[in-house]
Amino acid sequence: MLSVKSEGVMKLVQGLLRMAVRLLFSMPDGLLRRIFGKPPAEAATLRPDAWAMGKVIGLAEDKRTDWDPEQAREETEFMAAAVSLPVPEVISQDWILDDEKSGLAARLFIPGSNPLAGPMLVHFHGGGWVQGSIDSHGNACAWLAREAGIRVLSVEYRLAPENPFPAQADDALAAWRSVMSDPARFGADPERVGVAGDSAGGQMAAVLCLDLKEAGEPQPACQILIYPVTDCTGSFPSRSTFARGYYLTQARMDWFEKCFVPEGEGTNPRLSPIFAEDLTGLAPALVSVSLADPLRDEGAAFAERLMEAGVPTVLDTMPMLHAWFNLTTSRSSRKGHALLARRVNELLG
Repeated sequence: MLSVKSEGVMKLVQGLLRMAVRLLFSMPDGLLRRIFGKPPAEAATLRPDAWAMGKVIGLAEDKRTDWDPEQAREETEFMAAAVSLPVPEVISQDWILDDEKSGLAARLFIPGSNPLAGPMLVHFHGGGWVQGSIDSHGNACAWLAREAGIRVLSVEYRLAPENPFPAQADDALAAWRSVMSDPARFGADPERVGVAGDSAGGQMAAVLCLDLKEAGEPQPACQILIYPVTDCTGSFPSRSTFARGYYLTQARMDWFEKCFVPEGEGTNPRLSPIFAEDLTGLAPALVSVSLADPLRDEGAAFAERLMEAGVPTVLDTMPMLHAWFNLTTSRSSRKGHALLARRVNELLG
């Protein structure tokens, strides 16, 4: 537990960082290009503010080779508050989703412009299954709720390595079943409840759809996969193409998967949904990948497999880096949210 003095210092540092981030992203594109130069050829169409973020964060991130779970979690919560904007137009409510074993915390975001019952997304946060929370992703989920005019229920789940696989997939399934046992309590139209997730949460959303298919249960109205992990064997080229210099590094992905993936289980579809034999009958999908991201190729490949299986699927390639969903202080991320909201509305009607 932080002392009062330590908490005060942290808030001061966080406030200064927030000011620095907003100053950086307030700069015109032309000035950002002059300061940070042009990205390499493999990321030539990257938005200037995204490239600036990669350059700034890369000063520290590219040099790291090991992490401690608790420290990583503290850093994630700290950074999330600095790079995202509160959304006062959105109401939030805290919930406990009960199942037969335990309760999972969740937070419901309700847009003030559309407080009546309607469509809803059940969201699982990113963070490599090791870090992240409903707090770290709260502003991003609120932003999505406002932009799309829908309810977003963000679900907490057990984190690795303290809670080994399949705890995360099991929690996602338990949360979904709890929600769908009585969606009206959340003000959700039961015919228009979809699932969403970013990064590791995207993997969880995709695996949830596979688990529901295996169990013979109805699919969500849609699956929204934002730069998802789909191949925990790390076999796609973008893992090495964008290994350093683009915020998420291959080294950190390797650490996440070391914490999460049991030895020899990398091709298990509940870990790597791209290895599922049969993708037919899954929920209509949006797969949004980032241009300069180690996870780009596996997300695109999963979208292609969904299409081949006859699943209605849209693939968007955003001119940004991993984690843009959280970075609501930047112009490019806000444009990304606007497109994301349109896609969600198309899928949820």
